[in-house]
Amino acid sequence: MNKKGLKDISVQNKKVLVRCDFNVPLDSNMNITDDIRITSALPTINYLLDNGAAVILMSHLGRPDGEPNPKYSLLPVAKRLEELTRKKVIFEDCDVVVNDKVKDDAAKLQPGQIMLLQNTRYKKEETKNGEELAENLASLADIFVNDAFGTAHRAHSSNAGVCKFLPSAVGFLVEKEISVMGKALSNPERPLTAILGGAKVSDKIAVIENLLNIADNIIIGGGMMFTFLKAMGKNVGKSLLEEDKIELAKSILEKSKDKNINLYLPIDTVVAKEFKNDTDFYTVDTDNIPDDYMGLDIGQKTIELFTDVIKNSKTIIWNGPMGVFEMDNFAKGTNGIAYAISENSDAISIVGGGDSAAAVEKIGLADKITHISTGGGASLEYLEGKILPGIDAVDDK
Repeated sequence: MNKKGLKDISVQNKKVLVRCDFNVPLDSNMNITDDIRITSALPTINYLLDNGAAVILMSHLGRPDGEPNPKYSLLPVAKRLEELTRKKVIFEDCDVVVNDKVKDDAAKLQPGQIMLLQNTRYKKEETKNGEELAENLASLADIFVNDAFGTAHRAHSSNAGVCKFLPSAVGFLVEKEISVMGKALSNPERPLTAILGGAKVSDKIAVIENLLNIADNIIIGGGMMFTFLKAMGKNVGKSLLEEDKIELAKSILEKSKDKNINLYLPIDTVVAKEFKNDTDFYTVDTDNIPDDYMGLDIGQKTIELFTDVIKNSKTIIWNGPMGVFEMDNFAKGTNGIAYAISENSDAISIVGGGDSAAAVEKIGLADKITHISTGGGASLEYLEGKILPGIDAVDDK
């Protein structure tokens, strides 16, 4: 990694502006239902406090569309941060994010103190990477630290913009993301197995194309498997199918042959009458999917096939569930893959954000995975081999 990290900068008696990802889920009473994004930021926050910095935190939450909206206030985050850090958090409830009062308060902030700004997306300029907002944010501090991997694939005022005006570094969370994922993509322990699931091929085209240059094994499950099965001439019944991606699936199958990559598709599937949990379902070979049924999970034989591949892998990247894991009857495939990965303690395992991360958390295996990415969209774009503007803007070592 060639970006400056926290250990490369001196923060003693400095005001440090930190972009965090506090985009946490809230219930209707504004209670945080999952605080992993807040706890993930603590190593960076605590390091800065312990090393004599005054810390100014900022984040977006939800989509207030450039308007102040109490529904998306960061007040619940301020309260949770106080509990976790056991320190007072000065919360700046400012509709324009930065005004003269916020600037005055920032100027008075002492080493060891924490301030939290209001939702950066209260300003329309944020998502357009507006220079005035970036400059206003930067005016509060001496140094900028980006610790929000979840928004790194977007160039916004609060991540890329502020880098123009302040010396910058990445925080521990972003550093871990880019070092673990970076090594897995550029210099992996082999064999490298990529497991791709989720509903649509279209969401994963660029990932598959990039992995065809890197992986030894590619495993495909989830709703996207039916477009591949159709491309192989199989009947898929009423399963999810992207008609316009069948030719693409054919060409991916061809490319994997040309490049000697083992591409594994399910050999059996759990089919159901309707898209709901309490419907008739049973398992069939993928050669025998009935016309009036839809596949909603991978079957037991497939779980065993995929588990064998996973067992013999040294690096594993997983993105996307194997079935409709939100419904218990169709979660066995996703859970089976999660167990297989967690049992291979010799391998470096990376779970890329979103649904796969949720599945691993749900069955309590998170501590058995080397790295769970905090950013769904960002980790996907990273797997696609794209430059992430929020990280690209940070100073090089």
